[in-house]
Amino acid sequence: MNKTGAERKAKIFIWSVSVLLPIALAGLRFVPKIDADGGTLREVLNRLPLFNAICNGTTAILLIIAFLSILRKNIRLHRRLMTACLMLSGLFLLSYTTYHATTAHTVFPVESPLWNTYQIILWTHIALSVVVVPMVLVTYSRALAEKFDKHRRIARITLPIWLYVAFTGVAVYILISPFYPF
Repeated sequence: MNKTGAERKAKIFIWSVSVLLPIALAGLRFVPKIDADGGTLREVLNRLPLFNAICNGTTAILLIIAFLSILRKNIRLHRRLMTACLMLSGLFLLSYTTYHATTAHTVFPVESPLWNTYQIILWTHIALSVVVVPMVLVTYSRALAEKFDKHRRIARITLPIWLYVAFTGVAVYILISPFYPF
């Protein structure tokens, strides 16, 4: 396949994922939840939010190390760390989808003194997570295609947004976790 054909397929994939993923995630609120009260399955499902926070926190740390590695011209380490970040984000998405497809929505109490803070963090996290998906995929695909000048240009924008999403994912977990019903 020639480069333009591969690039066209990459663009179709990136934009398909970027459009369908937020729609699918938003649709999880309307999926009937499974009845797994008290069983082993429920115990596993109840641990997924912590696992998600660990994925987000680890991604944030690896992003910082990857950035430092590329500043030191350690391209091999940078490539491996960025691949690990992409894989961790994919694992997070799988876990997040599983949890929200099977578990009732947890509500942060309006009467909490942290309600406004939580809402700001949550909604900026959600909005930027939708924005960062195509940015990450484009940035990564440009590196794979060895278009490093274009890769660097978008990576300078992608990195801080991805870091924000990863860190606020942990913050959202810390803020909402006391209100989980388990």
